[in-house]
Amino acid sequence: MQPLDSQKASPYAGWRRRLYLMLEPTARQAPGLSIINRFIAGLIILATALTILETEPVVRALAPSLFVTAEAVLALAFLVEYVARVIAAGEDPRYRGLAGRLRFMVSPWAIFDLLAILPFFLTMGAVNAFALRLLKLIRLLRLARLGHFSNAIGDLYQAVRGRRYELTVSLMVAVALLIVTSSVIYVLEASHQPEAFGSIPRALWWSVATLTTVGYGDVTPVTAAGQLFAGLTAIVGIGMIAMPTGILAAAFSDAMQKRREQAENNNNK
Repeated sequence: MQPLDSQKASPYAGWRRRLYLMLEPTARQAPGLSIINRFIAGLIILATALTILETEPVVRALAPSLFVTAEAVLALAFLVEYVARVIAAGEDPRYRGLAGRLRFMVSPWAIFDLLAILPFFLTMGAVNAFALRLLKLIRLLRLARLGHFSNAIGDLYQAVRGRRYELTVSLMVAVALLIVTSSVIYVLEASHQPEAFGSIPRALWWSVATLTTVGYGDVTPVTAAGQLFAGLTAIVGIGMIAMPTGILAAAFSDAMQKRREQAENNNNK
């Protein structure tokens, strides 16, 4: 016969286990997302769309109360979800007990969840326009929460982590190129266009736009030497963009291949 304490604890433990299976995608045995997680993902997409539409004054003026009401309902729904995730986290051995729950609450995904909820409560009665816009912008972090439900996000993280050395090298090369190109164009163009190229920091904008192949055209060299150097810089920029892109593509492909092989091995067992 079980002790009385175990009998009292088992209903809660069973309820918490069911909640954990519904909310934690990695704990689910069946493929795909649970109904609850699909519903949450839909709410995240809806909340993101409303946040974007609300920034347009014409749309907001059509139904100002609609956005306020919808935001309140969504904030409450996400708050309930956040509390449920904190409770269910106890099923994971890493997050058992009070210390474990606190450790869960400072994990990256839990922080994203909290940051997606806070703006609604912080903007209530806010009067500073800049602070209000900034806090509303944080709501778009809800879109990042979709990473909860996607194995591809985990694969991308593993790909970046596995190639962090190569990516760091490519970043260092990019920074060096920015400094070198902005310095050279400063020497060639400073006397002709002091407003645009009068200092190396000013010339950095041109270097960024050219090396990333964006080329806004608002700042362009006028001397023959400057134009020749700008052409060479643009060509080098293509390679600079291709280098980290190729590294990430290869790493992501490897991660996906490993996942497929793992799935095949599990199916063959």
